[in-house]
Amino acid sequence: MNIAGWLAGAGRSDPSLPAVGHGTRVVATYGQLAEATARLAGGLAGLGVRPGDRVAIIAKNEPDYVAALHAVWWAGAAAVPVNAKLHPHEFAYALENSGAAVAFVSEGLETAVAATAPAGLKHLVPLGGALHARLGASEPLDLVERADDALAWLFYTSGTTGRPKGAMLSHGNLSAMTHAYLAEVDPTAPGDRLLHAAPMSHGSGLYMMAHVVRRAVNVVPESGGFEPDELYALAAHWRRVSLFAAPTMVKRMVGGLGSGDPTALRTVVYGGGPMYAADAVEALDALGPCLAQIYGQGETPMTISTLRRDMVADRDHPDWLARLASVGQPFGIVEVRVADAGDVPLPVGETGEVLVRGPTVMSGYWDNPDASMRTLAGGWLHTGDQGAFAADGLLTLKDRSKDVIISGGSNIYPREVEEVLLRHPGLTEVSVIGRADPEWGEIVVAYAVGAATPEALDALCLDHIARFKRPKHYVFVEALPKNNYGKILKTDLRALDRKMAGPQ
Repeated sequence: MNIAGWLAGAGRSDPSLPAVGHGTRVVATYGQLAEATARLAGGLAGLGVRPGDRVAIIAKNEPDYVAALHAVWWAGAAAVPVNAKLHPHEFAYALENSGAAVAFVSEGLETAVAATAPAGLKHLVPLGGALHARLGASEPLDLVERADDALAWLFYTSGTTGRPKGAMLSHGNLSAMTHAYLAEVDPTAPGDRLLHAAPMSHGSGLYMMAHVVRRAVNVVPESGGFEPDELYALAAHWRRVSLFAAPTMVKRMVGGLGSGDPTALRTVVYGGGPMYAADAVEALDALGPCLAQIYGQGETPMTISTLRRDMVADRDHPDWLARLASVGQPFGIVEVRVADAGDVPLPVGETGEVLVRGPTVMSGYWDNPDASMRTLAGGWLHTGDQGAFAADGLLTLKDRSKDVIISGGSNIYPREVEEVLLRHPGLTEVSVIGRADPEWGEIVVAYAVGAATPEALDALCLDHIARFKRPKHYVFVEALPKNNYGKILKTDLRALDRKMAGPQ
């Protein structure tokens, strides 16, 4: 199946229903969106895009994102959505690694993308620009048939080495994810709304499909991002609003509630980082019973486990606080186990690596068979997360074995930052860790051996990686803690940092 067929069906059966909103305005009905998508797909075909090709989308949240993403699928190609906040060198890597010959970009990003674009990128299409308009005036293309296992979304996610890897998500993977969302997280009806306050290149965009298949409205804030005041104003206008939010965004929603009306929120799905039980209680007090949690990865998009709205809100349950500290129960569509280093399942209460298999799990990493074989060993996705099951089937995460730092809902991989910092000739060793932070969840802290100024290290980071990955603090030490084999002990370093930072 081609998941763009859901939009084609909506355009035929419900052409007058609103499909896309921008601020408080309806900017496209389902009939208009399907027509625009078919024409844009025809324009892509005119540029030489063929089934199986990759088309990148390097764009901020904007209304044209919806048609652009669906046009890629409509033409039989695979989408490569890239976070618009990344550094141009990171854009270049995704473009080169994926082999994309065409990229949609937000106006204002053309120069940054073009400056480092690989030779294989033949066409840069600014959304809302002249070329976009010309492509959108093409003859409509018939929906291209695709098999369930055909590549639909190349989701770039970094690993412990710091080199991004493209998780290959098929039409079947995304279909399974969509139906799991509708069945267990947020049953959606025609006229409901999804507010894209988080990046559409990631979780918010993945949930777009569920709202298309159910004829709901995809609403893009005029700011293109997350502002609590704007969010509550839009919720009051649209009503029955759902959104995906990192835990740090939920905290800001609580702090910025003011005179906002939380009853306009249908569901706030939080994930992408730890939500502490105390923060969940505070959010429930402020926002009411609209909170639901999901745990997933790019390799099994948004679909490992979920804590449903009724479970979050059930204060009378004797294990309510323990539930809030967990990541819920496995989705019915996947199998989840906790295993030891030999992949042997562990009993209830014991901590091990979280393994997943099922129809949402990727087929592997693009052009990276070694990493694919390691990650999918034995037919199970090895998440790298450490967790334990309780007797009632709830999964609690204990640690992230890959040392990923989650700041503001974005993954930051220490090795990537360390490699940049070690370009400074004055540093001999560097270790990057996350420090707990009440606003961001975690902030990046770099421990370094050698001599350099914070200003020089900041400049180095800004030249090579996205701004949000830059360390917030630099700590210079005589030596880093190591074991007998010379390996840096990040666990000891984090303990030292907690003592230095004091109570949070």
